[in-house]
Amino acid sequence: MAAIVSIENLRKTYDGGFEALKGIDLAIEEGEVLALLGPNGAGKTTLISMICGISTITAGTITVGGHDVVRDFRAARGLIGLVPQELHVEGFESVVNTVRFTRGLFGKRPDDALIDRILKDLALWEKRDAKIIALSGGMKRRVMIAKALAHEPRILFLDEPTAGVDVALRREMWEVMRGLKALGVTIILTTHYIEEAEAMADRVGVINKGELLLVEKRETLMRRMGQKTLTIDLGEPVAELPSALAARGVTLADDGRQLVYTYDTAAEQTGITDLLAELREAGLHLADLQTRQSSLEDIFVGLVKEDAA
Repeated sequence: MAAIVSIENLRKTYDGGFEALKGIDLAIEEGEVLALLGPNGAGKTTLISMICGISTITAGTITVGGHDVVRDFRAARGLIGLVPQELHVEGFESVVNTVRFTRGLFGKRPDDALIDRILKDLALWEKRDAKIIALSGGMKRRVMIAKALAHEPRILFLDEPTAGVDVALRREMWEVMRGLKALGVTIILTTHYIEEAEAMADRVGVINKGELLLVEKRETLMRRMGQKTLTIDLGEPVAELPSALAARGVTLADDGRQLVYTYDTAAEQTGITDLLAELREAGLHLADLQTRQSSLEDIFVGLVKEDAA
């Protein structure tokens, strides 16, 4: 699949010498959903701002649809829809007029049928004549997405799109994103909600301290770095962990009633068979057991901790 956004050796240094981005290389494929994860201050918003031409580039190049964002800014920006973290809307204007006006800013001819479809897709149709000041925070964020889509962009940047909305509305927004992807829109989202990346992303990028630690397919990342935890409930508590089990990395819960064993899902042998045999030899009675697959959140936290070390 062809890259619609290409970033090479991108750097951003502010006055005073602070490096916000340190040599980012990234190719974003057309039609994919890419989730950028990272702690506050990692450089996610800075990266988006530079792609959208809002922040100046210190070094490196960015092309959008083959257009250099510096030399051919207007053509590049015309391909992009941006939904920033902050809610920037005219409170005393109606929903429909706000979206129409945004389309005009990009030099597009009026298209009421398109605007109507966008409002319906975003569940804003019944609010089309309402003043924005009267809308809830979640509805205002939908208006921001409608504004970003008004000029028919091929790429949509969503910077924390579900921040401050409740769980039900967040899941509704996911459905909106799935619908946009089905139409061929490339989506790049930054999020603090790991479940959002797990639910939506084709690929996941992890950024920390201005460096892109990795970009991989979500399934590949979880398969490569994922682990499973086996928790064994004992029929009777034990005061001390047998040495053979401790040597395998098994840990004993404080109450003496549970054993915890973590293993690599990609390994040829998990060691579980030998572990259970050693349990029997030690005279421990197994009451129950369960496994848990490590989540994207576990992987993300581990990567950031490793980078900080």
